[in-house]
Amino acid sequence: MTGSSPSTATATDRTAPGRSRGGRSAGTLRYVGGRVLGSLVSLLAVMLTGFFLFRILPGDPVRAMTQGRAVSVEQMAELRRQYGLDQPLLQQFADYCWGLLRFDLGDSYRYRAPVTELIADRLWPTVLLVGTGTLIAAMLGLWLGTRAAWRRDSVTDRANTGVALTLWSVPTFWLGLILIVLLASGAGLFPTGGMMTPGTTGFADVAVDVAHHMVLPVATMVAVLYAQYLMIMRSSLLDEMGGDYLVTARAKGLRDALVLRRHAVPNALLPTITLIFLNIGQVVAGTILVETVFSWPGLGTLFYQALSFPDLPLVQGMFIFFSASVILMNLLADLVYPLMDPRVRT
Repeated sequence: MTGSSPSTATATDRTAPGRSRGGRSAGTLRYVGGRVLGSLVSLLAVMLTGFFLFRILPGDPVRAMTQGRAVSVEQMAELRRQYGLDQPLLQQFADYCWGLLRFDLGDSYRYRAPVTELIADRLWPTVLLVGTGTLIAAMLGLWLGTRAAWRRDSVTDRANTGVALTLWSVPTFWLGLILIVLLASGAGLFPTGGMMTPGTTGFADVAVDVAHHMVLPVATMVAVLYAQYLMIMRSSLLDEMGGDYLVTARAKGLRDALVLRRHAVPNALLPTITLIFLNIGQVVAGTILVETVFSWPGLGTLFYQALSFPDLPLVQGMFIFFSASVILMNLLADLVYPLMDPRVRT
């Protein structure tokens, strides 16, 4: 009969944890590498789509630029040469890729300015408006979703989910117009559009005036967006309520409020991480319909104007900027999720 010596067993015991840690490290690297590679592939697909998709839009950019003016055929040809529209499609695509590598999104046909500067000028109004609306919608939806799940099938649950789903199904532009008619044009309580009243000076006066202009567009966004947080939080919490760890917590004598706050809610929040990060990525894109209805000077309004022109460099640049922000936030969600939930790491 053969057997292992105590020294051999001890050596094996010492090396096993090292191999385990090495396996976990390799698994983590594979996980991160796979997510980063997937994000790069998505960015490549966005680049290809951003170029070829907007080439099939109806309308001639040169004719749009010269609309209402007497322009000769030679001048039209010179404008096409100046903006590279007379080049073969493959040559245009090569110039487009080279510009992206240099973070050069080209010059706008309509505004005769670099696309990056136009995006930078309109970014912060959009972050202010959509960021505020997203934050309020997330907090309200998570709170109401928690209450609805903990009191399942009660009057509160049915009322919360019914109102949320009704507002979620309402077209955003229609709800915005209704608020304008009722509270702006009719009652005169709020401005009908814009970000600030012309002539307003002083930091305090400007802050109050901007907040006054934000009420209706933020209310429109919150009314439409909070339902998705409510429904996901409610579904996640209902899945957790049957867990053995909650039964154990109650058996220890913890009150329902503590069981909910300390045990159920932290675990139920995990599935909402991806949604929160995705919505953070969509903050920079703004809500095109909301900004257009309320004439908010953000990226959404700029994108709508670029599509109406059509302004190909501006549309392409904003499409890539919006898509890249969502892809980046999705990547961050994938990287943060294992830190929040140890089960993903295994």
